[in-house]
Amino acid sequence: MRILIGTHIDPSIRERGDMRAWTQRLFWFARPGDLLILCCKPDAAFVDYALAHTGVKREELTVLAAPAGAWGERLLDPASLTEAEFVEQVRAALGPAGADAVSEVFALWPSAAVAWLADALGVADRFPGAAFFGQGGGEIGNNKANFRALAAAAGVPILSGRVCRSRTEATEATGALLARSASGAVVVKQAHNGAGVGNQLLVRDAAMAVDHVGARHLHHLAPGPDGIAAYWAERWPWASGEGCWPVVVEEFTPSADAVYSEHYASDEGTRATETGRLLYVGRRLSHQVVPLDGVTEPVRAALLDGGARLAEAYRAMGYRGHLSADALLLPDGEVVFTEVNAQVSGSLHIYQSIAHGIVDVAAEPARQVVEYHVPPTWAVPSFAAFLAALDELSLAYDPATRTGVIVSMPAIPLAPGEPVQFVFCLAYDPVEGHAAAFDRLDTRFASVPAGTYDAGQHIGTGAVSFSS
Repeated sequence: MRILIGTHIDPSIRERGDMRAWTQRLFWFARPGDLLILCCKPDAAFVDYALAHTGVKREELTVLAAPAGAWGERLLDPASLTEAEFVEQVRAALGPAGADAVSEVFALWPSAAVAWLADALGVADRFPGAAFFGQGGGEIGNNKANFRALAAAAGVPILSGRVCRSRTEATEATGALLARSASGAVVVKQAHNGAGVGNQLLVRDAAMAVDHVGARHLHHLAPGPDGIAAYWAERWPWASGEGCWPVVVEEFTPSADAVYSEHYASDEGTRATETGRLLYVGRRLSHQVVPLDGVTEPVRAALLDGGARLAEAYRAMGYRGHLSADALLLPDGEVVFTEVNAQVSGSLHIYQSIAHGIVDVAAEPARQVVEYHVPPTWAVPSFAAFLAALDELSLAYDPATRTGVIVSMPAIPLAPGEPVQFVFCLAYDPVEGHAAAFDRLDTRFASVPAGTYDAGQHIGTGAVSFSS
């Protein structure tokens, strides 16, 4: 038996909203006999759907909902994991063998509370990295400022930039980078955030407001030093989490491709697990493709080498588990690294469970998998409606051809009456590509006019603002 826990980044590090749907991707990792812990009762339709693809029977799993904490059922409160009554509930679910039945503890986010629960159950030795995580290692490993220090120590190429711990430092760093920047733009990064949501692109020239920047937010700087000072006077609290965290200011490189290499760090060493590409539309993470293709062998080697060195650096400080080394492929072919996600990333279920476990992309004929975020221009009313559309359009996954759509997480409205937001995978023949299938879905569901939502928000309702 394994204990799988649907945690997300601790709210004490970064505030999160409704994570019920995102954390239910835990079901893609489930095996017969596993115990799953979630923030709420899972969506029954999605569970049946996912398990039908993996072949695991519902009765082969035990699912527990942690006590509702400060965020209700929207997010697993780490403090709930160690409530005495819940610890006893988990212990009872282990059965007569108790701790001896547990082979592994696996968490989407390596919260200290997971280490404390494992310790209370007597299975801390089965939570890789428990000692590190129990002392706040999850925050240490996922801090973008720490990444720059570790990457520099490991000799891994990174973009010019600086870690800033005060508004004064940030103002100076921004001016210095802009003075020597060929693009006339820099990126400001929060220490804790993902998918570009915690990044803001600072531009002098409005023409630099390009799609693919990995920065959800955009700010047009006023001329001269006063413009920089005014920006930081306004945005330092946002960038630093009200002064809790350092801030990264980094050069901006237009026309770069976002790629990554994922690795697993264990007591014995590290190993590469997959490579892929991220694509942005309208400053939003739109889709990602695995396995990575369309790069030269020297580029692939540089991506894997840098990722492996980063994985070893993180392993040396105590991190254990999956991690993703994100990088940019520059127009001249150079690979530079931008961050490490020392957690179960949003890519693991795509390649481990769906691409390799279900589609078998290594078999012949060749297949690739792309995962799309539902665009903000789509209005999908429900999970059932999307599945019905897949059937009508003959786009549901077909095991015989190993092509088609697999919905990756439940479609749960974030508010009553709102369209659902979710992600879905599309397995395809790389010769044919995935655009035609996506376009058919786009034709069916695109009904929200472009320009009526704010690119800085998860799903927009107001007018577009150039400065976020």
